[in-house]
Amino acid sequence: MNPEAGPGFYVEARDDAAAGSKAFMQVRDYLVGCTSEGFPPGVSLALVDRDGVVFQVCGGHASLVPEPLRAGPETSYDLASLTKVICTTTLALVARDSGLWGLGEPVARWLPGYPVARTTLWHLLTHTSGLVEHRPFYASSRGQEEVEAAVYEEAAGSVPGGEVRYSDLNFMLLGWALEACFGRPLDKIFGAQVAEPLGMSRTRFCPPVGERWLVAATELDGDQRPRAGLVWGEVHDGNAWVLGGVAGHAGLFAPVGDLAHFVQSLLQASTGGVLSASSVEEMATLQAKSDDDVRGLGWRLCPSRWGAWPEGTMWHTGFTGTSLLVDRQRGVAVVLLSNAIHPRRRLDEQAAFRADVHRLVADALS
Repeated sequence: MNPEAGPGFYVEARDDAAAGSKAFMQVRDYLVGCTSEGFPPGVSLALVDRDGVVFQVCGGHASLVPEPLRAGPETSYDLASLTKVICTTTLALVARDSGLWGLGEPVARWLPGYPVARTTLWHLLTHTSGLVEHRPFYASSRGQEEVEAAVYEEAAGSVPGGEVRYSDLNFMLLGWALEACFGRPLDKIFGAQVAEPLGMSRTRFCPPVGERWLVAATELDGDQRPRAGLVWGEVHDGNAWVLGGVAGHAGLFAPVGDLAHFVQSLLQASTGGVLSASSVEEMATLQAKSDDDVRGLGWRLCPSRWGAWPEGTMWHTGFTGTSLLVDRQRGVAVVLLSNAIHPRRRLDEQAAFRADVHRLVADALS
């Protein structure tokens, strides 16, 4: 721990040059200053290259209510929609690389109840299926059978292949299709195909109840549950919650070190990892675009509001305050985890915080 970083903050750098760099000190000081002022409560950041973690800062609070609990490098955060790229996109391409399916295959091949024959797995991965952005299925449905039926009802009449329209429903469907393809529950597939090979030992759906003190709390009295209360130790997203905490669009929890392993594997795709080099290249290649929403496979491209990042940079965010950015051209990646919706949402401030952090990191690399 570096005492100059502030009380309760953990700072680590791979070499003295990074630790003493004025630019990286600015990143550190910005994070310490934000959390000291209470927003976000807790944060973990890692800059990663092909050899591992270059620079890491962790601290603040995992929870503020019902009482303060310190955060550190061991703290797991609710990854929210990062589940889409870490779990579901990765597994969709593992299945393709293994010859289990093709991305041009109809969704209905794997989910026979799906009502639109033209919609393919590729449409789901690129958010071009024509499905609505979100529906609160948790408010009226219980369990996968009811939620799946409700998703199919929403899908009726959708027209694939047009504009990009980001939708949780796309990745809910991909999660169920993966279960049909592999013949196992999604959490078991992820553990066997991604987490275990990459050494992501604490990346999981449904954290153990006895380890809640290692998990950052999220929202208090929000709109993702039928009843008021603090969401802590279970997935924040209501639709993932009603599905038992395991879904293709949300549900994963992880500490920063595990995600450093994940992004390092994407930077090392030509020499290792769980995906072929061609699949990683395809993820970072333009597939569809509507206005400033530029899509590869699963991932967004062109983080233009986050500073000067080169063409082909992949990124994604999670509603709870998490994000990943992978710059394969320069061989670096940024893992940013926070519980920015705890104890309440401050979404505009969250967006500004995330953009500021990435701009500072981009400046530090220039």
